[in-house]
Amino acid sequence: MTEAIDRHRRFFVGGAATIAATISLGIVASAKAQPANATPQFIKPDTSTSLGALKHTDAGVLNIAYAEAGPADGRPVILLHGWPYDIHSFADVMPALASAGYHVLVPYLRGYGATRFLSSETFRNAQPSALAVDVIAFMDALGIEKAILAGFDWGARSADIVAALWPERVRALVAVSGYLIGSKDAGRMPLPPKAELQWWYQFYFATERGRDGYQNNRYDFNKLIWQLASPKWNFDDETFARSAAAFNNPDHVDIVIHNYRWRLGLAEGEPKYAGLERRLAEFPVITVPTITLESDANGAPHPDPKTYANKFPGKYEHRHIKGGIGHNLPQEDPSAFVEAIIDVARA
Repeated sequence: MTEAIDRHRRFFVGGAATIAATISLGIVASAKAQPANATPQFIKPDTSTSLGALKHTDAGVLNIAYAEAGPADGRPVILLHGWPYDIHSFADVMPALASAGYHVLVPYLRGYGATRFLSSETFRNAQPSALAVDVIAFMDALGIEKAILAGFDWGARSADIVAALWPERVRALVAVSGYLIGSKDAGRMPLPPKAELQWWYQFYFATERGRDGYQNNRYDFNKLIWQLASPKWNFDDETFARSAAAFNNPDHVDIVIHNYRWRLGLAEGEPKYAGLERRLAEFPVITVPTITLESDANGAPHPDPKTYANKFPGKYEHRHIKGGIGHNLPQEDPSAFVEAIIDVARA
């Protein structure tokens, strides 16, 4: 069982030998690495409803829409959402980090919100390496050499990949559900029946009926996923509607369907990413300072933290978040997410 960590504790020590002995580890905080104001100002979850006017930048094959908060000269933090969510998962995280002096950037992923492909001819590809390259392109477009990355679901996977393949670009990492790097070959392997049941939507998306069903019923479908993934989160219709607007993106269905079909080996990616996927198929370690998070009521498929602890041979800590928190951890417990970012930033 995962050991429950006091998430208000500010220190953790690293080292591969210690990781082998226990999941719960620490990093010694560095006063020099702290932002000017290290005390974030928290508000009640789901109180923030506006992320301000969106900004746009051309980055790689995309024009990426993103929200921004905090001082421009603050330490950059990039927050990455998943499916079926959007940037409003960080609506309470953003102002808290900004109040602590961080420069916070929250991009819409390809296929979500106001992010658009620059060309109608570009293949609507959602293989994991392509999504990770989007993060690098976003950083390049904004002149960000190095950033703290934090995410959940698809966003955690992208953050993991960037940290594994481009560690020189990542100051530190916070990943909900830990190490999510996979491969096509791994995705083809059958799981025990109970585990397969959790992936019912992936098999649904493998069919044309599933694609049409998602196209025609994406809002009800995604609300159901929210309910199943966070069974104790009593979100209201207004909260869901704010995020559901992101699913109106003209490429949303293509991106979602391609992502899950690729992971089952039922759809091809692009040759230009083949080298990256080969490296990911070796399940590379992540050496940057990292805190992984798991919640006690996560109804979505997720790995046991004991299975991935050795993938973080550097400074590392795992935190188990209690209180009926589900899959959308940043929105359900923003304070736990913010505290993890601030703590890992001090490594």
